[in-house]
Amino acid sequence: MSTPAGSQPRNDERFFFHVLLILSLVLAAGFCLLLFALNNREQETTTVNSKPRFIPPDHPRQLVDFSLTDRTGRRVTRPDLDGKILVVDFLYTSCSLTCPVVNRCLAQIQQLTTNQPDVRLVSLTVDPRDDTVESLAKYGERFGADTNRWLLLTGDKTELYHLIAASFLNQDLNDPFNYMPGNFSHTDRIALVDAHGRLRGFFDGLNPNTAAAVVEEIGRLRK
Repeated sequence: MSTPAGSQPRNDERFFFHVLLILSLVLAAGFCLLLFALNNREQETTTVNSKPRFIPPDHPRQLVDFSLTDRTGRRVTRPDLDGKILVVDFLYTSCSLTCPVVNRCLAQIQQLTTNQPDVRLVSLTVDPRDDTVESLAKYGERFGADTNRWLLLTGDKTELYHLIAASFLNQDLNDPFNYMPGNFSHTDRIALVDAHGRLRGFFDGLNPNTAAAVVEEIGRLRK
């Protein structure tokens, strides 16, 4: 049977129209997801001139046992931190976006707590394969980290991920905007752990006023 004259161009036009329609729907869905993510981020982040919001944990969490290696090569365990108030963040040294901002905040906290021997700063890598003792040593120097007061820890991936997931952050394997190794949510937050090893809550590590807010909250913990 022969094809009617003019039917082939019309079929091509329909096919082209359907392709354009599908592409438009995909782009629209992607744009909506982007707006949703940006809106959530905007709601979580306070304005530059406002006091950062203290974010309580989703459920009671306790610092679990661990044995990791500091950038100096020494072993650090859970009992080494008993009785200390901990300021904790999460990083990987090749991160060029949020991690430098958060760790500049930790450097400020280190400076503000110089005369507070019961405070320790702890940075946990989410990329232990690449974040070796040597790379963490260079990273710590970049931010002027005191080797006795600011611990940058690496070690076995399974142990690190268990520590982070059990004591601090949830893992979200379905988040299309999560670029951090381990797929942990809210890795730009700074956690505060009291002297009894209990997670008290978080601050937004990207807020320029967070350092002062963390130090203020540390004072409340002592009371």
